[in-house]
Amino acid sequence: MNEVVETLRKIEEKYKLFQQQQFTFIRALERTREEAHDMIRPVSSIVQVQCYKDHHCHNSTDRRILNMFVSLCNELRCLCQRMETVHAGDSVTNGLLEKCKVLLNDSNDLTALRATYPHRVVNFLSMEEAKHRYGGVVSVLPIVLDSMRDWVTHSKR
Repeated sequence: MNEVVETLRKIEEKYKLFQQQQFTFIRALERTREEAHDMIRPVSSIVQVQCYKDHHCHNSTDRRILNMFVSLCNELRCLCQRMETVHAGDSVTNGLLEKCKVLLNDSNDLTALRATYPHRVVNFLSMEEAKHRYGGVVSVLPIVLDSMRDWVTHSKR
């Protein structure tokens, strides 16, 4: 359990760094979507971000921030698997892990996902960006991290 808590803490530190660079992330998505001639549909999945990074990213700063997002998602996925082996689980913890797995599924549609208070990630986006393009993709990490914190809290009881 201590290993899970420590891993979660490290991921949260990386997320704080990512969060400070949210505008860089949004601009990287803008540029790669433009390069992909994909300006109409919203960024709706982790695999879409990965595809932009792999095939339409020509700027090292953009590649770095997109890679940071994908890496955080991968680390959280691995932590989900670790959490399953650490704690036998009950209905609450199993439900929290299932929610995380669904959200972190590469092809899961994140379009309707929105982080709420106390997270301000969506508030930093313009109305157009938040409603249509990036609200889901910027919301997935804080929502998953909240669920994992809840899992740890509930598992320690």
